[in-house]
Amino acid sequence: MKKDTDTAAPAPGPEAETLPVAQGTAAQLAHLQALADKAGEYMRRASSPATLDAYQSDWDHYRDWCFAQDLAPLPADPAVIGLYLTACITPPPGEVQGLAVSTIERRLSGLAWHFRKHGYELDRQDPRVGKVLAGIKHVHWQPPAQKEPVLAADVLAMVDELDRDTLRGLRDRAILLIGFAGGLRRSEIVGLDVGPRQTDEGQGWGEILPDGLLLHVYGKGRKLRQVEIGRGSSDQTCPVVAYEDWLRLGRIAHGPVFRRVSQDGKEVLPDRLRGQHVARLVKATALAAGVRADAAEGDREAMFAGHSLRAGFGSSGIDEKHTQQQFGHATVQMTRRYNRRRERFAVNMTKIAGL
Repeated sequence: MKKDTDTAAPAPGPEAETLPVAQGTAAQLAHLQALADKAGEYMRRASSPATLDAYQSDWDHYRDWCFAQDLAPLPADPAVIGLYLTACITPPPGEVQGLAVSTIERRLSGLAWHFRKHGYELDRQDPRVGKVLAGIKHVHWQPPAQKEPVLAADVLAMVDELDRDTLRGLRDRAILLIGFAGGLRRSEIVGLDVGPRQTDEGQGWGEILPDGLLLHVYGKGRKLRQVEIGRGSSDQTCPVVAYEDWLRLGRIAHGPVFRRVSQDGKEVLPDRLRGQHVARLVKATALAAGVRADAAEGDREAMFAGHSLRAGFGSSGIDEKHTQQQFGHATVQMTRRYNRRRERFAVNMTKIAGL
């Protein structure tokens, strides 16, 4: 378990750009090398950029922790992994809790990905990993905290907090209206391109039609679904008009739809926004607009995030089958989890049964 500075370099992982044969003409080897390069690129693109960023962050955290404990991050030692998982769930000094169980599970997936990349396999069935994780889940698991949904009236109040005379205001207005009307995840919003296959990291694209905006969105497993956003009752509230205004005034004809704006607010930059921007935008505008003003100020801070838009669409009373299609859910049970304002106990089955 001790760190060994003289350890030999690890075996090449599955993404190593090596040739399957060592002999052949120069032209053959060049052709095979080109294929190997392309295969490596396809392997890298099998996961979304957001997932790869998270996995890299997971690896950096694990590696730094190992070095701080004078332990070797490679190879995949189950004993070291078990200690790391325990350290993750243990509250740091001065804090009341460690990482969430879901975050620890995600970190373990990120570590497994990096171990494979370096030519090692993480044995998750080893008791020092599997049983430690099972015990952590048994003791510390809590249901995920649900974010407060924002409904149509809330969204309209939120966009009124934005300055439509600025590029930032136009962009953020389109983000809120498109995100709500499409029931989109924050990654799906910022992952939009103007057209198909325009960027390597794009997660979908928009198609403007006479009756509305048709989004082609890659969901989990790169499964493509279509999201219909019809035109609104007026230009002031129409998400499609907001989308068109942003593209036109931002002079965006190719590549990412939602981008950063220069510090002086006068220029649209080529860089794609990150999902964190959507979360910050929803939180800031919801608080400014007085959404859930009945709640304590400290509680309101934690109520809203990017997912509030998707939750709000799911709680809007739209027929379940249409919401299920918009969300891309395989079952209606999954869709019903989003209807957070449904009337519980509207049918009292206890009384109907005769009690």
